[in-house]
Amino acid sequence: MAGLTLVYDLVLYISISTVIFFIIKRSRSRRLRLPPGSLGLPFLGETLQLIAAYKTENPEPFIDVRVKRFGSIFTTHIFGEPTVFSADPETNRFILQNEGKLFECSYPGSISNLLGKHSLLLMKGSLHKRMHSLTMSFANSSIIRDHLLVDIDRLVRLHMDSWTDRVLLMEEAKKITFELTVKQLMSFDPNEWTESLRKEYVLVIEGFFTVPLPIFSTTYRRAIQARTKVAEALSLVVRQRRKESESGERKNDMLEALLAGDDGFSDEEIVDFLVALLVAGYETTSTIMTLAVKFLTETPLALAQLKEEHDEIRAKKSKQEPLEWNDYKSMPFTQCVVNETLRVANIISGVFRRAMTDINIKGYTIPKGWRVFASFRAVHLDHDHFKDARSFNPWRWQNNSGATSPVNVFTPFGGGPRLCPGYELARVELSVFLHHLVTRFSWVPAEQDKLVFFPTTRTQKRYPIIVQRRNEN
Repeated sequence: MAGLTLVYDLVLYISISTVIFFIIKRSRSRRLRLPPGSLGLPFLGETLQLIAAYKTENPEPFIDVRVKRFGSIFTTHIFGEPTVFSADPETNRFILQNEGKLFECSYPGSISNLLGKHSLLLMKGSLHKRMHSLTMSFANSSIIRDHLLVDIDRLVRLHMDSWTDRVLLMEEAKKITFELTVKQLMSFDPNEWTESLRKEYVLVIEGFFTVPLPIFSTTYRRAIQARTKVAEALSLVVRQRRKESESGERKNDMLEALLAGDDGFSDEEIVDFLVALLVAGYETTSTIMTLAVKFLTETPLALAQLKEEHDEIRAKKSKQEPLEWNDYKSMPFTQCVVNETLRVANIISGVFRRAMTDINIKGYTIPKGWRVFASFRAVHLDHDHFKDARSFNPWRWQNNSGATSPVNVFTPFGGGPRLCPGYELARVELSVFLHHLVTRFSWVPAEQDKLVFFPTTRTQKRYPIIVQRRNEN
């Protein structure tokens, strides 16, 4: 009986303490003048509304309704936490530029667990700065020009050589970008091992936006199991390469730089780093490739102009002659297509950060510890910043600025200290892919397909197309 009384008293104490905590927290929040908004249902907040919107071709109403009601900075409650949502470009830039000072990186537990605590996405402070710099040094213009471009051209050709009749474009694009990333990071050419590794990655990525509890989510449980297999496979590679490096056998890739670094990274740290970079290089670029083709197919005038630009480049070359850096630099309309695809598709919808202290901005206060979400998508598709913003119009970039707003509102690769280190590499890969696609093939969609944006941006049916070879010189 005494035990039951003790349990009752303990439950009562915890309940009262919890209520007092939330009363104090709410009272403090009122004093701080939070941005207006709604926290939605208890515990769930507005997460279900967000997910439902992003599982459709048109998730904009989730943002539009709240911006119209509350303004471009509003409070919501998603993925288990109260969150300040910004659809304001100045606020987004403030968040990005103050990384490590006022804000720190913060992502849902499912992403953090699957990428690993040593991933570049989750690193902070001086370690992040060093690793970000190292990553950029392997993806800058000179490295792409002198070393990577030849592999990009070769691997794109290799995959397209096998295309006949019906092609699942998103699936093929994912194979291409994964193999390019593996080559850049670890010097592996395509083989059974790389394809097996890629299939495990598909399962890992599917778990990014799930409840991070294996007992409740089959998808998350599969993702954790796949992540374990990926880590084991990469650990074997790291151990073998460490032995080779110590014996004087060196390769010119990212893994070699990690092994030779002065920081003395452990195998676990290197594996986590590689896991995150493979995700970044594989998932986003392949989706951009697919959506560029989808948007061009739906915009025949743009596709015709792109073909003309690339036919002129190919006419100066033999059939097997690879693209060179000067060829890439002579693709002005292609860069317009790249920009517009990035703007409309918004593969990275925005970034999560956490306030390190109470932060005053635009007359509101973001309380310390609160999560913020800087939405790139909301800005890129805002008619105040881009004329007819929700239409694909690559010609808007022909004067080098597609924006109608005087401020810098185009941020497809983020910004500040966490600017995507592979932004130039992604542009080159897409440009080379489009070159070989339009000069070697004509195509039509095999069936209707539509976009969805949760858990990641993709087409529902992997964008099947019927391809026909053009007369190749």
